Amino acid sequence: MMATATMTFGRIKTARRFGLALRITIVIALLALAALPLLLGGDVWAQRISRAAIYAIIGLSINTLTGHAGQISLGHQAFVGIGAFAAAFMASRLGAPLGFGLAAGALAGMVTAAVVGMVALRVTGLYLALVTLAFGLTAETTIFNWREFTGGGAGAFAPRPALVASDHAFALLCLGVLALVLYADWRLVSTKAGRALAAVRNDERIASTLGIDVTGYKLAAFSLSGLAAGLAGGLFAHWNQVVQAMDFEFQVALVWVLMTVVGGLRSRLGVILASAFFALLPLTLPNFLAGLPGSRRSSTRRSTTCRRRSSSS
Repeated sequence: MMATATMTFGRIKTARRFGLALRITIVIALLALAALPLLLGGDVWAQRISRAAIYAIIGLSINTLTGHAGQISLGHQAFVGIGAFAAAFMASRLGAPLGFGLAAGALAGMVTAAVVGMVALRVTGLYLALVTLAFGLTAETTIFNWREFTGGGAGAFAPRPALVASDHAFALLCLGVLALVLYADWRLVSTKAGRALAAVRNDERIASTLGIDVTGYKLAAFSLSGLAAGLAGGLFAHWNQVVQAMDFEFQVALVWVLMTVVGGLRSRLGVILASAFFALLPLTLPNFLAGLPGSRRSSTRRSTTCRRRSSSS
């Protein structure tokens, strides 16, 4: 019996190691595949990869709150926007290095999400969604229009340092940050805190009877989600190099929630792929449609018709 139990435990341990190695190999292969256009494409594809990586970080941040903890958020544009403006403020007003700016953005997003979490601790479901929605809309009309912080209508400038001034270097930075966030998310789920969040997601009452601090873990989920969202906002600020309030409207928050749901809650790979799809779709779809044979014929007919009208007149 003892020998059989030892052999079974050894097999389980080997299977876990094999699964971990397989996951790491898949992540490395996906990152290498994402970096491939950097070698084959130009600056345009480097900008697209940076945007896709930033969207993936935002998707993982929403997955932390909604997927792991079961808390709905419709105001994530506030966390990302505050992080972006904080990073831009550090770079343009204080002249801080890029690392300090990204850390400030992550800290600002975490503190903001923690405040929202403390307000929304006593509500769940639809009421929680309404609270986060109200905060996101309030941030659009108040915080994002604070001239001393956001620069008003002109926006806030976020110049890149010389080390990542090129689009290729900045794309590699975004992919590296995405890998760190992905690793942190994986470690979170495999720890005691991750199992406690799963219990809170399944049933808060049962989790409370098991001795789990439901309030504390819900607040931690908000804080971790805000940290990742603020970090993504800092990257977005330096990617665009100009941050404006219109970049963080409610429609953008809906797209972020949609891409997380489409990718699959608690599915890291699905969230990353869906986030990259939604990030690249507005940039690649017009060029794809313009290259179709039917669109070329219609454009040729339109140009011929215009020429006939101008010649007849």
